[in-house]
Amino acid sequence: MISIQKTTSDNTDFKHLTRLFDEYLIDIDGDEKDFFAQFNQIYLDYVIVYYENEIAIGCGAFKEYEPKVAEIKRMFVLPEHRGKGIAVSVLDELELWAKATGYEVAMLETSIRLESAIALYKKADYQIIPNYGQYIGVESSVCMKKTIK
Repeated sequence: MISIQKTTSDNTDFKHLTRLFDEYLIDIDGDEKDFFAQFNQIYLDYVIVYYENEIAIGCGAFKEYEPKVAEIKRMFVLPEHRGKGIAVSVLDELELWAKATGYEVAMLETSIRLESAIALYKKADYQIIPNYGQYIGVESSVCMKKTIK
């Protein structure tokens, strides 16, 4: 059975998944891991946890970047569950929730090395934009955005 829970970053399952995500990113980000970690160790009010048979297998979140702009954060699916459309479901739920909360644009940052993530976001109509905020000048970052209103 599939279920999706709206929660916060205090959720135990979300914490577990993001710990696994952080371990995964060590190999991806290498020497930049500490730089990125500072932007991911924050409290989040808007978190989705995706369950299959009551086991947490995917997650995502968003936070306000600026008025009317939500920043998608912490998108992760356990490797053994990838390719099943789970990330698409999580992203769709985050966009619907952000839209219902009053946001008109969703944006995000991902690693240039995460080609499957970039492909997912492009398929979901995200467009590559110049790096924003703390990602300006970070060559390993790809920033994207989408109108959700």
